[in-house]
Amino acid sequence: MALARQVLCVCALLGLPLAGAEPIRYSVAEEAESGSLVGELAEDAGLTPAQLSARRARLVSEDGRQHFRLERASGRLVVAGRLDREQLCAQSDTCMLPFELLLSDPLQFFRVEVTVKDINDHSPVFREDRVTFRIPETSDLGSRFPLEVARDLDIGRNTVQGYNISPENEYFSVSYGSQSSTEKYMELILEKALDREEQAEMGFHVIAVDGGSPRRSGTIEISIIILDANDNAPKFMQEPYITKVSENTPEGSVILTVLAADPDEGVNGDISYQLNEVVGQSESVFVIDPITGEIKITKPLDFEAAQMHELIVRATDGGGLSAICKVLVEVVDVNDNAPELVVSSFSSPLPENTVPGTVVALFTVRDRDSGANGKISCALQDQLFFSLRPAYKNYYELVTVSALDREETPQHILSVTAADAGSPPLTSTHTFTVDISDVNDNAPVFNQTSYTMYVRENNVPTVFVGAVSAADADVGLNAKVTYSLAAEQGPERAWCSCISVNSEKGHVFVLRPLDYERLRQTEVTVSASDAGSPPLRANVTVRLVVLDENDNAPLVLYPAQESGPASSELVPVSAEAGYLISKVVAVDADSGQNSWLSYHLLRATDPGLFSVGLQSGEVRLRRPVTERDSIKQKLVVLVRDNGKPPLSATAALSALLLKDFSDVRLPHSSPASEDQAAASLTTYLIIALVFVSLLFLISTAVLLARKVCRRKELKAGPVLYAADTLQSGLADAAAAGTLPRAYCYEISLTTGSGNSEFRFLKPILPSLPPQHCAVGQGPGEEQDFPGVPVSSEDMAPDNAGTLSAGQFNALSFD
Repeated sequence: MALARQVLCVCALLGLPLAGAEPIRYSVAEEAESGSLVGELAEDAGLTPAQLSARRARLVSEDGRQHFRLERASGRLVVAGRLDREQLCAQSDTCMLPFELLLSDPLQFFRVEVTVKDINDHSPVFREDRVTFRIPETSDLGSRFPLEVARDLDIGRNTVQGYNISPENEYFSVSYGSQSSTEKYMELILEKALDREEQAEMGFHVIAVDGGSPRRSGTIEISIIILDANDNAPKFMQEPYITKVSENTPEGSVILTVLAADPDEGVNGDISYQLNEVVGQSESVFVIDPITGEIKITKPLDFEAAQMHELIVRATDGGGLSAICKVLVEVVDVNDNAPELVVSSFSSPLPENTVPGTVVALFTVRDRDSGANGKISCALQDQLFFSLRPAYKNYYELVTVSALDREETPQHILSVTAADAGSPPLTSTHTFTVDISDVNDNAPVFNQTSYTMYVRENNVPTVFVGAVSAADADVGLNAKVTYSLAAEQGPERAWCSCISVNSEKGHVFVLRPLDYERLRQTEVTVSASDAGSPPLRANVTVRLVVLDENDNAPLVLYPAQESGPASSELVPVSAEAGYLISKVVAVDADSGQNSWLSYHLLRATDPGLFSVGLQSGEVRLRRPVTERDSIKQKLVVLVRDNGKPPLSATAALSALLLKDFSDVRLPHSSPASEDQAAASLTTYLIIALVFVSLLFLISTAVLLARKVCRRKELKAGPVLYAADTLQSGLADAAAAGTLPRAYCYEISLTTGSGNSEFRFLKPILPSLPPQHCAVGQGPGEEQDFPGVPVSSEDMAPDNAGTLSAGQFNALSFD
């Protein structure tokens, strides 16, 4: 608003004519209280109070001082502060304070002149409180004795109008008058001859009275000393004395010498000088030598404070006669005042989108010196973005000339230099600091074109995986960056709800655990937006890569690991080293080194007999089979991955070392495991104890059943099987790694051997007639296979490593 008012002021002063040919004149009494009415300025200017407010009316004076105030609401002109006419205009007959009423929209101004009327606020003052006259008694009647007139700072009727003596006496009267329009005098007139012998001294008062209402007065005491004859008073050689003194004259310099002469002789002819400065002026800077009459200065003169000094010099002879002379000292100006720069309005900060030609500051320059010393010129040092433009009289505008950019230059420091035309010239510099306010003209910028972040699978929820960062060259809210996931990811990119970004810091979090086997990587778009109006934004792609963890153990595909007993592989005793028994096949769902599998023999009935391929999982014979090797071999193969820590699984296999595969019958049903057998042993023992009393009856029943069975077998007749034919079929099955599908296994326990490792096999071939098997007898009884001769080799006890067909049927396949 201040800037607008100053622009209106300058435009009005530049080009518009005065609103009226004649100024608006008012008068106001001095010493009026602040707020006293001077006049209805709005009415006299033809305006309404509403127009004053709407057109931002204000008062502008040349000296910059505001003695009056405009009330926009009422349109009245009132006194802004105490007015002292004597201080404003000294003793000038008229005291007029001019100023301009400035309006805008449209621009217009009125000249207003306010005359300050004098009031009787000062009493007459004599310079001295007491004056002594030494008057010869021979003085003639009508002799005049000059007195210094009383000084009254008021003017007109309010100044001194007359003098009188109190108390009145018959010897003296007072006479006063004017010698010219500016010179006044006052004298004591001797009305009656003095008689020293009758009265040597006398005293009275001279009272000065002004014409104000109420009247004011001043008093001086007069003391009369009657002397013997001294009938000549001193007389100055010149009246008045006028001299010119430069204001830079050094202290103690003699500026003038006054001279008075007295024709008397002796003491009555000796003259002494006394110097006084007129009432109302500042403390005297002059001093006079009482003997020589030389007038000197005691401190430097100041042309700007007082251009003229009026002095009164009194010359008094030894007889008491005196004369008064006026001395006028004119001060000559020198260039001792630098120019002054007064800012009327200044706008800072400026928006960076300010158009060229915008007025930033309005100021005026002035110099208290006169003549060429007071002529001023202004210059701006940096004119790249700003320049000076003359306005009205000594007003200047500081305006923009090019576009501003806060990000390039956030602050401009402008120095305006004002120089006068003196010799040497004096300069003064004023600095304008123009701050540039931010406009949201810069979008956030990410410090990377894209981001790649990594997270291990099975992470904890809300795990921190990285951060994005964007910077905005603006400031304040325009630079406050907030982050968010872009709402639209595009048709080629699926939305991932597992990623979140912190709106303030840009931290990226994974909200839920991830599985590498299901999701290996994903991409999201993060948006950075500032808080400007309208907001600006930028996007960046964040790619999240899931790292594999060793969280999947190997899975054995073959042999199948079920709840039943492990499968058995048939191995001929004639197999050589390197013979392939079986192959363990396993997979791992992990990737990389976490899925690299190795195979190790964990346990075996005879660890030295078997080897496992480290990478292939093939189970082979490490050496040939010997007679000392156990017929039934159990193996546990460990399958381990290469993760850290490694995970593993086991595969259980069974191998049977067979010499003769004839008369081999496969089981029909699966037996209980060894653990179950061990658990059932306790149960059997308890049952045996319960039924121990029945053992005798059971034994008798078994014997009777055996006899009946033998009789039935003899009647049915023998069924023979060729041993070579059975052996050939079993050999082919062993070579293929499994038994023929025509075989199934029936398993039964011998009587009395509840925890026995032996099981009996009964071959059931669909293409062969059914074969009756003997029911298991007691542990000491033998089994009969009618029609099948058993050789002595099959029954030989020293053949520990081989089995005959009959012995194979008696083996257990745990």
